[in-house]
Amino acid sequence: MNEPKKQSESDSAARREAIDVSDFVYAATGARVRRLTMPDGSHWFPAVDVCKELGHTNSRQALSDHVPESHREILETVTGAYGLSIPAGREWRRDLNIISLQGLILLVSACTKPACAPFKQWVAEVIETVQREGAYALEEAEVQPTEPGAPVAYAMPEQVAEAIVRLEAHNLQLDEELASGQRDSIAVQKEMLAVQRETLAVQRATVAVHQAMVRAMERIADRLDALVLTRPAPGGRLTASPTTESVLADWRQRLSVTEDVWTVAVVIAPILVEKGELREPLESIAARTGLTVRHVNACLRLLRMHACIRSQGGTDDGAPVYVLNQG
Repeated sequence: MNEPKKQSESDSAARREAIDVSDFVYAATGARVRRLTMPDGSHWFPAVDVCKELGHTNSRQALSDHVPESHREILETVTGAYGLSIPAGREWRRDLNIISLQGLILLVSACTKPACAPFKQWVAEVIETVQREGAYALEEAEVQPTEPGAPVAYAMPEQVAEAIVRLEAHNLQLDEELASGQRDSIAVQKEMLAVQRETLAVQRATVAVHQAMVRAMERIADRLDALVLTRPAPGGRLTASPTTESVLADWRQRLSVTEDVWTVAVVIAPILVEKGELREPLESIAARTGLTVRHVNACLRLLRMHACIRSQGGTDDGAPVYVLNQG
């Protein structure tokens, strides 16, 4: 709270205050508001602060309706009269509207805020007492200062004291509710964090399972690439797709291969493996092997007898069709 005043004059002003101005304003408005205290002991308050706490939505209108011009001023005018500079920070502006303590009391009197009711009742009691008895005096406090020359201490009026007690109790309740809300919020945040951790653990486990499945599929794909499955062999076993080398090796085991037979076998084996069948005319095979058509036909008959190949009919032009015998 900014109070620009000289120390000696401040002490003098303090001695003239029977009730602490901060407590007085607190009881009047129900809130702690900014205050400037001048060297002569006069107090000024930002009008916007007071109107906000009292529920006046239009501060300019509230000042115009309830506060005479003699009790409202511009901040620069008031401080300039004492040769003081504008207070720093807290939105103290040169053109800030400020009101005196009397102006504040007038705004409180026009306020319907329940928290202001005890103060307004006390003001009414003061006016009535003055009208009836010609004066109003505060009771002296039970405990007085012991220092020599110390001013008399006065007891705070009952209505003002009760208002402050109620306000403090209300503030304590609000603080407790705020603290409780913060505790609940922290508890909820902890629960959310725990759920997030569990979710993250599940996601990590899911990713691990997915990665394991991908690796398994890759291994299966690799095996399928290395082993192309064909029709089941006798007994239900799956056999690998034949290659030229495996076919020729099998034929060597099935019969005693003569030079002529081997010559024909070397020519027809790649065709049977690649195309699945042999549709070459005998003349074409003879031309590629250098054998006669009769010798080629004899070699094919021998291969057929030893179950190396089997006949699959013929083409439209009469050429025989052979396929591998993988039974």
